[in-house]
Amino acid sequence: MWLVDSHCHLDMLDLTPWNGDLDAALNAARARDIGHFLCINVDPAKLDHLRAITAGREDVSLSVGLHPLHEPEEPLTLEHLVELARADDIVAVGETGLDYHYSPETHEVQKRYFEMHLDAALQVNKPVIVHTREAQADTLDLLRRFTEQGGQGVLHCFTEDLDMAREAIAMGFYISLSGIVTFKSAAELQEVAKVLPLDRLLVETDSPYLAPVPHRGKKNEPQYVREVAAFLAELRGDDPEFLARQTTENFFTLFAGARGAMKEMMTAC
Repeated sequence: MWLVDSHCHLDMLDLTPWNGDLDAALNAARARDIGHFLCINVDPAKLDHLRAITAGREDVSLSVGLHPLHEPEEPLTLEHLVELARADDIVAVGETGLDYHYSPETHEVQKRYFEMHLDAALQVNKPVIVHTREAQADTLDLLRRFTEQGGQGVLHCFTEDLDMAREAIAMGFYISLSGIVTFKSAAELQEVAKVLPLDRLLVETDSPYLAPVPHRGKKNEPQYVREVAAFLAELRGDDPEFLARQTTENFFTLFAGARGAMKEMMTAC
């Protein structure tokens, strides 16, 4: 059954095992029925590089955004972000959000950039990909205003509590789980994962980071989204094929710009 890696950084993968060949790494995932990859941009200045390395691959979609912990060489403007996000090959705005784990002095700047991304997503009518860490109240406050205006999106690599998940879902957001959920230290997150509604769930690798068990400690790869999904199915008591189908359908529902690949994938299932 087809799966989607809903969040990976293809420009950051360690391609040493694949002799520097991105296609070899993607083919390893394709051989395991990973049918689509959302390649996440964390610096708009590097968007052209992402386009260059993923050109011609119909099963790869792109986002555009500034990671909350990334400081751009030049200040990002709303006008420029909207211009980039309007492109047909861009299916989402982000990765954006708030990360309060580091550098308290950056929190206000992060909030300004996050609001900018939310405004851009509304203007181009595309979903937003949200990174949130130790910033629950501010994240939900900004998302509440965003969704009241019709915005939608996903909390990626979710590690927060059930209350936050439920509030985000009530606002129409999706929750994406990464390899973190497979860690022995993630007991609280596993309890959250058990009760998330399946029609609001996505799976991801966030590769090259956070490789799931049994690959923990190694560089992560898109193919390992299979391990994330298998773990979740067993954890939740779901049929693996049903979970794969539902998370794939959820992905294409949220990221409408990637729908071109959906018919072929779902017809083949």
